[in-house]
Amino acid sequence: MSMSLILGCFWVLAATATAFLPMRHQYPPGIVLLIAAPCLLAYIGWQHGIWITVLALLAFGSMFRNPLIYLARRAMGKPVSIPGRDEP
Repeated sequence: MSMSLILGCFWVLAATATAFLPMRHQYPPGIVLLIAAPCLLAYIGWQHGIWITVLALLAFGSMFRNPLIYLARRAMGKPVSIPGRDEP
């Protein structure tokens, strides 16, 4: 297995471990994982081509769908809601 895929597996394990943390402790490692993902996807693409990169991108989108939806809504100027922080 190539180094890029090994790093991708470690990234998935780190993201899974981060998901088990309480919400207030998820932010710092989650931000690091979110920033590292494009670099890792580029590395996977460079070594394995577009189809493996598409699969890795789908896995990334699946694991980080809520933060990505939040960032997209914020970028478009739409109202955002954060569970546990909004008033009823």
